[in-house]
Formats: sequence, C-alpha cells, structure tokens
Amino acid sequence: MKFKRRTLMQIADMICGNYSHESSHFPYRSSSFLTEFFADADTDYEHDGSTRQWWVADTLEKILDEPHTGTGTVPASFAQVIALLMDPGDTLNDDEHRSGALSMLNAALAREGFEAYYAPDKRCYLRHLATNTTTAPERNPHRPFSAAEVERREQLAAYLDTASEDDLIEEILLPLFRQLGFHRVTAAGHKDKALEYGKDVWMKFILPTQHVLYFGLQAKKDKLDAAGATRTSNANVAEIYNQVLMMLGHEIFDPEISKRVLVDHAFIVAGGEITKQARAWLGNKLDATQRRSIIFMDRNDILDLFVVTNLPLPTAALPRATVKTPWDDPPF
Repeated sequence: MKFKRRTLMQIADMICGNYSHESSHFPYRSSSFLTEFFADADTDYEHDGSTRQWWVADTLEKILDEPHTGTGTVPASFAQVIALLMDPGDTLNDDEHRSGALSMLNAALAREGFEAYYAPDKRCYLRHLATNTTTAPERNPHRPFSAAEVERREQLAAYLDTASEDDLIEEILLPLFRQLGFHRVTAAGHKDKALEYGKDVWMKFILPTQHVLYFGLQAKKDKLDAAGATRTSNANVAEIYNQVLMMLGHEIFDPEISKRVLVDHAFIVAGGEITKQARAWLGNKLDATQRRSIIFMDRNDILDLFVVTNLPLPTAALPRATVKTPWDDPPF
C-alpha cells in the first residue's frame, strides 16, 4: 500500500499538532510525545531528533510498507495509528464527536480512496471507498471481548434463534465473507434451488502470490448432528453428505476468467452447534483427499467473527428502542 507523499505529510502534521493553539483540533506533540504516541500504537519507532513532521511522514511510509492481506485494506499498524490519532479523549477546540478533526483527516485520505469514520464503539476506523472494506486493528476472534462486543454478540445470537436459512445466508454469511477478503461471494440460487449443486454460496480467495482458491458453502440453520433420523429443528449430517460430494465434484463458472473451475474447499456452516459425532461421521465417509477440503464453521465461529470484524448487525437484530446518535454510523 502506497500513499502519496503529500497525504503522508498532511497526516504527519496532524500527529505533530503543528497548528496554532487557538484553531488546532490536534494536541501538540514534542519529540518525546511522538515516541510515546507510536509506542501506544504498538510500534517500535522512536523519534531521532530530526524534523518532526518529516520523521513522522517517513515512519508512516514504513508502516504502510508492512505486509498485509486483503484488497482495499491498510496494515493493522496504520489503522491503529489512525485510531489513536482520533481518540475522542484528545478532543481540542472541537465538538464531542471531533467533527473538525475528522473533516481534516478525510480531506487528506480522500486522495487515496479512503475514509475515516467513527463506529458505535466510538473508535475511528478506515474504510476503502471503492471496495467498502473496513480495516479493523485486530481481528483475532479468540481475544477477550469488551462489554459492548459481548452485548452485540448476544443480540446476534438472539437473531440467529429466529432467523431463517435464507436470512443466515443473506444477512450474515455474505457480508461476513466479503469483509474477510473473499471475492465474488455469490448466493447460488438457494431460494428456488436452481443450479445449486450442493452449495448455497460460492466464492474465491486471492492469495498474496495471486493464486486463486475457490470455495463452496453449504449452510444449515440449526444444529448439525449424527442422530439416526432428522429431529425437529436439527439437521442430520447424512443429509449433507451427498451435497458435499456434489459441491466438490461439480464445476462452477467464473465469469472473470470465463472458465469453469472446481471448488478447492467446502465450508459446512451451521447456525447452531456441529457436534463432534457429526464431524467424525462425515470425515469417515469421505476419502482422505475430500476430508482435507472440508472446513466446519458453527454458531460460535459465526458470532465471534461477526463481532471482531465490526460488521453492522442485521436490522432485525437491533433493539426496537434504539435511538440513533452521531456514533451510530455503520462500520462500512
């Protein structure tokens, strides 16, 4: 990711706080405070005594050169720098939502096709305007959740209890996989079962080497178990066995390259639990090559990933009495 030097100098000026005290929306940072700023952003850069603005611009350029994945994203360290720069606790000569500072930052970022915005958690994020992709500073689904994230997780869990299979696909899975960096995320005729061939969704993922992997996805609304017969609200793993074989064996047409290709991996997704017995049964039925192509994803995986990627909840999952505030802009 490369930013123009002019953009880097403007952002560096904001970090340094090189404005008159009466009109500045950013606090002034001397040499030691610049070192402290980048330490708080989880980097190891220390100011060397040179001209502050030029040093910060050079440092931002190094951060942007860090390896990262995903189209329309910046390195997580750069997202952390922006979040720290726009911390609401540093409000200066501005309203409580830092509208003046946000306007200045977006005037610089627009040149690079990005936009900064505040999400409901009052943290500043970066959105790529062309792809509508948000760069989240941390996407580890196994980290401890904040109180606000726990509340969002519970709201989404309650939504999954009543959502249909089509709702699970359209409102949850499609936005989630798009945000995770998958391309061509396409629902395969689930409502009318036309041309589905064992998969509800197909998509592709571009590796850093520019090689492409293709994925199929079969979704079930509720618990997936290995009982002898299908029970109310549960799905039997035997029901999806043939669907998995069809998914792996049937070609899909990729219009971007005008070729038919086979699916490399198959996601088995359940809005409820996927029991160990169900995983073991399906693994025993498939041969070694096919087993390596299966990826299981159950309710907890969906909830954790949805929360850490900071996706907006489906409208039906939001509390009815919610009052919109300036912080309530969707994450992307």
